[in-house]
Amino acid sequence: MQHYPFDSRNPLYRNKLGALAEGETLRLKLLLHSDAHVHSAYLRLRNDSEEIIRETRMTEGDWLDGYRFYECEITLSEGLYWYQFRYSSDYGDFCVVKSGHSLGIVADRGEWWQLTVYERNYTTPDWLDGGIIYQIFPDRFRNSGMPKSGVPDDRFICGDWSKQPEYRQTDEKCRLGNDYYGGDLKGIEQKLGYLSELGVNCIYLNPIFEAHSNHRYNTADYLKIDPLLGTEEDLVSLIKSAGKHGISIILDGVFSHTGDDSRYFNSKNRYNSQGAANHENSPYRCWYKFGDYPCGYSCWWGVPSLPETDENDLSFSNFITGENGVIRYWLKKGIRGWRLDVADELPDTFIDKIRLAVKSESEDNYLLGEVWEDATNKISYGSRRRFLRGRQLDSVMNYPLSEAIISFVKGGDAGKLMDCVLAILENYPPQSVKLLMNHIGTHDTARILTRLASGDAAGDREWQSHQSLSKEEYTRGARLLKLAAALQYTLPGVPSLYYGDEAGMTGYGDPFCRACFPWGSENAELTDFYKKLGTFRRENPVFKSGRFIPVYADSGCIAYIRRKGKSAVLTAVSCRYEPSVIDIPADFNSSKVIFGNKPENGKLKLNREDFAVLAL
Repeated sequence: MQHYPFDSRNPLYRNKLGALAEGETLRLKLLLHSDAHVHSAYLRLRNDSEEIIRETRMTEGDWLDGYRFYECEITLSEGLYWYQFRYSSDYGDFCVVKSGHSLGIVADRGEWWQLTVYERNYTTPDWLDGGIIYQIFPDRFRNSGMPKSGVPDDRFICGDWSKQPEYRQTDEKCRLGNDYYGGDLKGIEQKLGYLSELGVNCIYLNPIFEAHSNHRYNTADYLKIDPLLGTEEDLVSLIKSAGKHGISIILDGVFSHTGDDSRYFNSKNRYNSQGAANHENSPYRCWYKFGDYPCGYSCWWGVPSLPETDENDLSFSNFITGENGVIRYWLKKGIRGWRLDVADELPDTFIDKIRLAVKSESEDNYLLGEVWEDATNKISYGSRRRFLRGRQLDSVMNYPLSEAIISFVKGGDAGKLMDCVLAILENYPPQSVKLLMNHIGTHDTARILTRLASGDAAGDREWQSHQSLSKEEYTRGARLLKLAAALQYTLPGVPSLYYGDEAGMTGYGDPFCRACFPWGSENAELTDFYKKLGTFRRENPVFKSGRFIPVYADSGCIAYIRRKGKSAVLTAVSCRYEPSVIDIPADFNSSKVIFGNKPENGKLKLNREDFAVLAL
């Protein structure tokens, strides 16, 4: 047996794996060979907010195969910490530092292990644990056919539901962002039975407030439903009907910017209000960051139509987070939570206020953030963020896992995927892990089937508009999608299904990933697969905060177990072009086969680009 000086993911070296609650005692052990002639060993610990490195002397412990353990205990307050080890010996002083993964190596200097310490009273909702999220781009899911009133006449209403979204930015009325298909809230309500069959218990809606682009990320009025989607009464009706199916609704909160064509900025004089752009004494002027008034203002990523808000302005923050603010207004209507657009571009103090507003209505309300990197050590705008330590988000969109799943399914690097999962479990508090939004496609990315079948876009929108998958590419993409979904639905966190992926929709990035749901032309085999997978997930207790146990990760194959109490599920996925046979625990010989082949004598056969799901 090979021994390492330290392994942060092995209980032999750490009595508590993963993030730590403040006040909780952590015992660390270092393992050094007798031939090193060690005099003394030390834990080196640094608080991320300080430059000071503090050393704690470790006591001598038991022996193991010619190695001696050195031990110490620490108790820490909330924060982010980094640690290494140092020892002195007959041969000099050396450090034990982190290698590329979790293992320790002896070196003069090197990487540090991360230790996340969260607030003792950090809690997150239970209702989504073990559930399934369904993301809907409202204009493109379902048109109920109900009449609408108050729709601005400068919008292009497309009468052909199957038409490719407009990709050109022209001066015409039908242009990028201004073509609407009429998907609405009543249309979603009509399809709640279908969503229930998929096992969905949470609908995440892209923005639904009045805005003058079909994506509605350029908010014009935070307190009004866009007239093409319906009315406030339609939203309440959707919420109540969804509740009867056991489905909750969360909304998209876009607070880092508004639209320039809004009642707050009003650069186009659409609204009968004193907008910041055309009234120097506007009550909204302090909401924005003007230099040379009125033309010199900060805008989101340099886009003039998206003026940035000043979230630290008390007037703006109170409008969003106050007792009668936007957050609480819609929570009172019955929504169950919010997803924060570009959360890493919002100030900490503003997110603090949002959490207070969300939780003041109910501790069961869900607060999700858009963060593309590891949310426990993310640095943005010059400072380390504290999203998941107890005073801000419940959880985040799990982009690291999304990319790792796609990379594995396309390239077969099982070790990289396993390391990604274990790194998340090591860095993230368990309260946030159980609610991670595990997506493999969203409105911001190419359709997952297209990514798996032909790769990411290699050309501009003009090139993308003329691309389609061959029959062979589509067939293989659909097969690989099942592999990706099996991983997505069985790894820790909550799978998020982007509308239409289960129907076999294809397309590159915006706007091609935002086409209309193909009602009546779905890929029935794929839809049935997702229904079976969703039902299995919702009915099995292991997916509700069940433990994650690695089994195998090598040669294009990965296998792991989720276990809770007497229930266990083994998932194995192979991206190899030839059949594989892997060893699995003997107790799974008598397991129920949900997908794939039946194991025999502790062996599980996986066919070419295949997967298996077994349940005890």
